[in-house]
Amino acid sequence: MLRRLIAGSAALAFAASVAAQQFPSKPVVMIVPWPAGGSTDICMRALAEATAKYLGQPIVVENRPGAGGTLGAVALTNAKPDGYTITQIPLSVFRLPHLNKMPFDPMTDITYIIGISGYTFGVAVRSDAPWQSWNEFITYAKANPDKISFGTPGANTSLHITMEEIAWKQGIKWIHVPYKGNAENMSALLGGHVMAAADATGWGPFVDTGKMRLLVTWGEQRTKRWPNVPTLKELGYGIVSSSPYGIGGPKGMDPQVVKVLHDAFKKGSTDPVHLSVLEKYDQELWYRSTEDYARYARETYAAEKATMERLKLQSK
Repeated sequence: MLRRLIAGSAALAFAASVAAQQFPSKPVVMIVPWPAGGSTDICMRALAEATAKYLGQPIVVENRPGAGGTLGAVALTNAKPDGYTITQIPLSVFRLPHLNKMPFDPMTDITYIIGISGYTFGVAVRSDAPWQSWNEFITYAKANPDKISFGTPGANTSLHITMEEIAWKQGIKWIHVPYKGNAENMSALLGGHVMAAADATGWGPFVDTGKMRLLVTWGEQRTKRWPNVPTLKELGYGIVSSSPYGIGGPKGMDPQVVKVLHDAFKKGSTDPVHLSVLEKYDQELWYRSTEDYARYARETYAAEKATMERLKLQSK
């Protein structure tokens, strides 16, 4: 019996080794936990198209929006660790477990494969709004508690949390209105349903055509596209927010499969197909190796816990 058990285990190990060596032998499913047609979806589809050339198999994008961008991580808990199911990992994966009980643990249930990019965030108002600058906007918000309403693509997203952090630093009370994505947020601002919108560069075309005014961006430096708009950092807020994201898979993945995926996505991320879409949405590459991305995950998970505690948003 013992010999049979040992032989069976050896056979399984051999089969797994052969499968890893033959990976990939069929299309890979990549979950995008955001609505189809949004900026993240478009960028991820371009990345999938570019990476497939180097992977040797198609990468099929599957949209699973909702739950603050965590449904991809949820799906990994029921997926085989064979490399054929992967997901975009937004920053909310490291934040929401500190706010609510989640069906996954970002420290034990995910294999971190590669870091890819981040966003250009900012706050825009309609062009007929009375505020010509971010300082004017903040001055009004301070003097008029609960009068300013702002939209974001969702509750507890980086955009929502950063606006709450700004309010905490400045002693502001304002009204958050969460929407299901960038398109809804932009429509709400243009329709006058909110007074400002904190979002990624979905506001870009409206700023360029004069329908919106961009008051501030949240990057390390001013953007190339809107160089006259200041950053939160230079205005003295001590805040830089870009929500870097990457690719992850289920726990227990074979290191050889992880390497195949990492190497293909690294080449795909620098492919002109992907780079041209990143440029359109004012995103920059944020490459992190498998080891570095796993380290980032650990550090970010701890940092998010501290932020939630500081803002008194953590779960009880």
